[in-house]
Amino acid sequence: MDEVIVVLTNLPDREAAVRLAEALISERLAACVNVLPECTSVYRWKGKLESAAEVPVLIKTRAARYEAVEAAIRALHPYELPEIIAVPAVHGLAQYLQWVADESASSMG
Repeated sequence: MDEVIVVLTNLPDREAAVRLAEALISERLAACVNVLPECTSVYRWKGKLESAAEVPVLIKTRAARYEAVEAAIRALHPYELPEIIAVPAVHGLAQYLQWVADESASSMG
């Protein structure tokens, strides 16, 4: 089974987050995308302290699909520098991990 990863990003609003989620699922780039409730992000940008409301997104996919997932996020993301971080699923329910791998395959079969 291919390695499963979780890709994290934040979008400025729920509409943009759902649009990204639907695109990733439609293209079989991810098996599941969680659009979480709005949070407050505090960060430094261009030397200035910033605070913004953002919608976190958790994308479950195969490591082999990361490049395509990153490209899709960059294409649909409105930020100049979007957060895109991938972390490996070190452990997990074997059947769930297999489902993620199957559902994020580039083609069925």
